[in-house]
Amino acid sequence: MNGHSTPSQTVGPFFSIGFDWMTRADLAPGIRKDKIVIRGRILDGDGKPVPDAVLEIWQADANGHYPDPNEEPGPARSDGFVGFGRVATNDDGEFSFTTIKPGPLANPDESRQAPHLQISLFMRGLLLRLVTRMYFPDDPLNSSDFVLGRVPETRRNTLIARRAASGDNALEWNVHLQGDEETVFFDC
Repeated sequence: MNGHSTPSQTVGPFFSIGFDWMTRADLAPGIRKDKIVIRGRILDGDGKPVPDAVLEIWQADANGHYPDPNEEPGPARSDGFVGFGRVATNDDGEFSFTTIKPGPLANPDESRQAPHLQISLFMRGLLLRLVTRMYFPDDPLNSSDFVLGRVPETRRNTLIARRAASGDNALEWNVHLQGDEETVFFDC
């Protein structure tokens, strides 16, 4: 070895090379009403912002259905719903994206999952993505959601967004990578 790292020996941040063309901050570009802005920050174990993370968002539509993987990518649906987004954090660890609230999803036993977003996090220093969910505040199905119900009650708040203090149609959801407020992550 000559003492120099090669790309196979390092971890990112190569997001601008591989992800920029796939950035999508509006998951429902053709939908004009009931849009929600979701903003927050990614914070490390010391509460410092993570400036080079990427959030990948997957979600169902307002009827609780995921877009058909056989459809053409992009806003091929008549309503313009895409259901997929990818946003990067800025230098202050902040992110923002626009979407609609998904409908409840059906479980195989015909019970319903609470409306939620599937979130994957990518950042330097991680060999594998982190997977979590973001739930909507005050949704009546939160209390009976199978996944949320398996999370200790004292930690569920890390998965539920809060209404923004601005009073607009916005939610705030911060992701804490470690520490007392660590967001719940799932093994996938």
